[in-house]
Amino acid sequence: FLITEAMRGAGAILKTQKGQTFMKKYDEREELAPRDIVARAIDNEMKLSGDEFVYLDTTHLNSNKLITEFPTIYAKCLSLGINISKDMIPVIPAAHYSCGGIKTNKNGCTSIVNLYASGEVASTGLHGANRLASNSLLESAVFSHRAAMYAKAHFKNAIHIDKVPDWDAEGMVLNEEMILVTQSKKEVQSIMSNYVGIVRSNLRLKRGLDRLKIIYKETEELYQKSLVTEAICELRNLINVAYLVIKLAQKRKQSIGLHYNIDYK
Repeated sequence: FLITEAMRGAGAILKTQKGQTFMKKYDEREELAPRDIVARAIDNEMKLSGDEFVYLDTTHLNSNKLITEFPTIYAKCLSLGINISKDMIPVIPAAHYSCGGIKTNKNGCTSIVNLYASGEVASTGLHGANRLASNSLLESAVFSHRAAMYAKAHFKNAIHIDKVPDWDAEGMVLNEEMILVTQSKKEVQSIMSNYVGIVRSNLRLKRGLDRLKIIYKETEELYQKSLVTEAICELRNLINVAYLVIKLAQKRKQSIGLHYNIDYK
């Protein structure tokens, strides 16, 4: 469950499980530092202590204001037995959807004709090396509107193919061992979290890519002899995206924004 960084903006304080503040060690802006700095700080504190999480303390803030400004977070935490006006919230850094990647023009057009992209997945130029809070609203409201208007205006010129042949599944078998797919998915997620996560290195990226290639080979062999399922298609997509992220991360010879490589300070 996402705890918005707006809570830090409202005055929430990060603390270790021993109740000690730590952000001042990493940035003079403390809790108001950019998200990449805050994420690395939390990650480092967890590694130093061996703890699985740190705390976000909101107990010193006005309780009525907390409930009014963060009703969804308040309700969710309360359902888990955490009263954020009295109890600290256990938090860890988490992958936040997407941070650009698909190049688009001002109308949301991609390099593939009639394929549009908008929102956090798009690379429009609104974000730099770090995704700014609430820019997703601008991405969605402005560029989605532009994409819709452009698509509507050009839709009549698109070529439509009515006779699409049915999928030929002859010779395929229904793979009953779904554990092969689910386990590979977990492995991809683990590789990306451990080797291509908040803190990267050339060695970690190489190790992640080496392991990903093995999963890619196994998945393609399974795909070629299996009936098509949503799960195996999603796994193939995950592998492709993971590959692109690692390869492009290896190409960047500097630490900038969300991309932090200890070999390039």
